[in-house]
Amino acid sequence: MSQPTSPPEITKLSELSPHQRRSGIAAWLGWLFDGLDMHIYTLVATPFVAALLMHDGLMPDPKDVDTKASIIQAAFLVGWALGGGFFGRLGDVLGRSRTLVLTILFYAGFTGLSAFCTEWWHLLICRFLSALGIGGEWAVGASLLSETWPKKWRPWIAATLQTAVNMGVLLACAAGATFAWIVSQGWMTEAMSHRIVFLVGILPALITLWIRKAVPETEEWSAAATKRKPPQIRELFGPQVASTTWRVLVICAVSLTAHWAFMFWQQSLIRALPEVKALPGIEQTRAVVEALVWIMSGSILGNYVAGFLAKIWGYRFAIVIMLLGYAAAMLTAFHSVSAWTHEQMLIWYAVIGLCQGVFGLFTMCLPPLFPTLLRTTGAGFCYNIGRIVAAIGTVVFKLYVPVGDYHQALYLAGWLFIPAAAIALLLPEEKEEAA
Repeated sequence: MSQPTSPPEITKLSELSPHQRRSGIAAWLGWLFDGLDMHIYTLVATPFVAALLMHDGLMPDPKDVDTKASIIQAAFLVGWALGGGFFGRLGDVLGRSRTLVLTILFYAGFTGLSAFCTEWWHLLICRFLSALGIGGEWAVGASLLSETWPKKWRPWIAATLQTAVNMGVLLACAAGATFAWIVSQGWMTEAMSHRIVFLVGILPALITLWIRKAVPETEEWSAAATKRKPPQIRELFGPQVASTTWRVLVICAVSLTAHWAFMFWQQSLIRALPEVKALPGIEQTRAVVEALVWIMSGSILGNYVAGFLAKIWGYRFAIVIMLLGYAAAMLTAFHSVSAWTHEQMLIWYAVIGLCQGVFGLFTMCLPPLFPTLLRTTGAGFCYNIGRIVAAIGTVVFKLYVPVGDYHQALYLAGWLFIPAAAIALLLPEEKEEAA
């Protein structure tokens, strides 16, 4: 009796099935709007929090503004971590497609509500709740593509998904620049623009109607779900998976602490540079937008550099190289307050952005390390729980340096990438994915 032949290997985009194409578009759009809603706050954090803390027309203490702004960002990162675990679990129980819709509705709705905050703690709650959806969308989108697209494409899939986040951040920059122009025309006050920009974050909710109709559940999840119930979350620390869980947890926690210290405090450093500090408020916001564009432009290139390294040497060593590059870039860029001009700092921001391609590798590297019905739970929990540590780091690195000395905070954070790279050497790897 002849053996059944396996389906031919897919080598071109034109050979993808309609299901694979729709899954790819859905995941890419979800990540695109992740980036948009993720970074709207960082563009206006300092002036918006200052406005919320203002009473009787008196400007608040800059140190108080920095502290409250960092606490809000910390709450966002904690929400991101918890959302990765919570919605990751739903993704294993309800399926990838339905959970993807829920995560997008969650982060879009609460980002929009941020526009109506009247106290700083109102903003904290909205950012925390929107982060639940953003963290969940990462886990679900990554599992959706790892189960539907060809395995040999994973490094490029990871790069393309991460690029969607970068382009979402560029959309946030475009929104910030647009509102800055509107203010310059006298059509809106600067304070009002800091609120209205959050309403842009509602846009992702519109794509959920299409996803719910056009994107079915993956065959891999459907087949596994008919055979057994999803494992309990505690099985992440069971004998078969625990070693993987702990290694991934530690590397994500350490690297994300340093990464998010940079991503949040970089905008304050730009505002504090002498050339920028002398500018009017709206011009300072434009400078912050420009800096973020440099970071994201470097990051888009870095995603594919990381994917190329992964194809040659495998995920593990690609991650090590990119983390060491991130450390070198941050330690060089921030070793001195007066080392670089504004224009030179923008170039360093692009280099740092290139090194951020490392996080695109986690997208396709982590989900396959876990069993199918524990996949979005495991990847979402391990990757996103590191953000709780990152949340603490975002506050701590700034509280223990002098007010306004953002160089020192970012310099200290940069050292964390070195132990993260050492730990990455212990990261498991799918050998067949290396080439």
